[in-house]
Amino acid sequence: MAKIAYILLCHKAPEEVIRQAAQLTAAGDLVAIHFDARAPRAAYDRVRAALAGNPSVAFAQRRVRCGWGEWSLVAATLAALRAAEAAFPDATHFYMLSGDCRAIKSAEYVHAFLDAEDADYIESFDFFASDWIKTGLKAERLTYRHLFNERRRKRLFYGALALQRRLGLDRAIPADLQVMIGSQWWCLRRRTVEAVLDFIRARPDVVRFFRTTWIPDETFFQTLVRHLVPEDEITNRTPTFLMFSDYGMPVTFYNDHYDLLLGQDFLFARKISSEAHELKRRLGALYTASGVDFQISDEGRNLYSYLTGRGRVGRRFAPRIWEADSTLGPGRELMIVTCKKWHVGKRLLERIRQRTNLPALDYLFNEEDTALPDLGGIQTTLEKRMRHRRALLRMLFDHFGTDRMILCIDPGSFELMQDFHADPARTRLLDVQCRFSDDYLAGHARRVGLAGAHTPPGVLARVLPTIRHDIAFESDRIRDARFGDVYRIEEGRSPEDNAQPLSEFLSIPYDQAREIAATEFLFAD
Repeated sequence: MAKIAYILLCHKAPEEVIRQAAQLTAAGDLVAIHFDARAPRAAYDRVRAALAGNPSVAFAQRRVRCGWGEWSLVAATLAALRAAEAAFPDATHFYMLSGDCRAIKSAEYVHAFLDAEDADYIESFDFFASDWIKTGLKAERLTYRHLFNERRRKRLFYGALALQRRLGLDRAIPADLQVMIGSQWWCLRRRTVEAVLDFIRARPDVVRFFRTTWIPDETFFQTLVRHLVPEDEITNRTPTFLMFSDYGMPVTFYNDHYDLLLGQDFLFARKISSEAHELKRRLGALYTASGVDFQISDEGRNLYSYLTGRGRVGRRFAPRIWEADSTLGPGRELMIVTCKKWHVGKRLLERIRQRTNLPALDYLFNEEDTALPDLGGIQTTLEKRMRHRRALLRMLFDHFGTDRMILCIDPGSFELMQDFHADPARTRLLDVQCRFSDDYLAGHARRVGLAGAHTPPGVLARVLPTIRHDIAFESDRIRDARFGDVYRIEEGRSPEDNAQPLSEFLSIPYDQAREIAATEFLFAD
């Protein structure tokens, strides 16, 4: 059975560290602590004194003064790792934690998870080929020497980098290493840790290289593990749940995130707020519990992206460069059906195709599987369709040999509607208004990844009003845009009432429009 030595890096809140170590060891696991040398000596002494009688706790022999982006974080990790390896010969796994991490599963679950697969859990993507680094320095992290802390001594950091560039002082990466990058929060097997420590003793040149790289805690262990361990024994993921904002800042969890955290497919989470005392208490009790049935929904990242993306609706004030001279063509008529319930929109378009023989395309800008003719590759992905949307529609008009065409668009694709209404071609819009029950919205949340099959009811109950509000907002935005030639049909109205706007939208006789409006189960879920 797995026995875990937690490598705990901390720099503040000694009472929290004491509680964290006590909770982890109460379940039979082990903890090796490195307490930042920048922290007051009194805080460190308090932790040592409180845990002195706990045989499952060890301390790094040397305290390192740690700084973000520096080798010092790797040095602190190695100090705690060596202490754990020496003090705990029965440890089977070594798991990296910070003082802001907490278990979101029971020790029983964590041990079973690690026992299920003989593997190391560590993110390790090719440094140069992957897009793990989103912005800022990339190759320069490795090829130049970084001697100053970027946050505390910014002018010196970038001044030294500029000087090295001018003097051509770039350096080679050790030839036998493929540099990898990933999260610093990993869990490694004992034999992997021993192999890493042996490698460090045998290869001081590699240590010297990484010592002057920037942010080596994201590359050092990731590179060495890939170098030393067969690929089929590495699971390329972090076992710790963490998220970052658009600005690169870690997302913080609070007391009301308990249910959400338990549903994620991870063992620990960070960062837990220093103020989230109730959350820490509940998670601490959870770790020592037994027989807990965890329902994994794993919707956390999708839900965060959705909620933080709300309210960022804007508009651009000039056409994209590739659209500047592109139009759908004079004399052409584009008829847009917008409906939030895609199955209703598709059902309506199918009936329109049957009764009018007009070319009608389902959600081609929202759904990649929409059936389209071969147009030379422009139609193959959603990204290409969006990028060349006017050219795409012009080609579709030509393909069908028509000047009238219908397509479905999700109400959230407001920018598309703006673009098409700004085109010299005539654009009409049919807004199909549907009713939304809580059951339908819950199903919608699951379909788009905002909830999973086992999302706790309390989490779902908090999400549904937001989804309902967003649907109403999308509809109001279309109304407020004051597009020309806008028509509406509504669920709950009679076929006779819906036939008139449908007749005007399609430019067909009323009786023909009534047949379409009377389609059986048109609005059914």
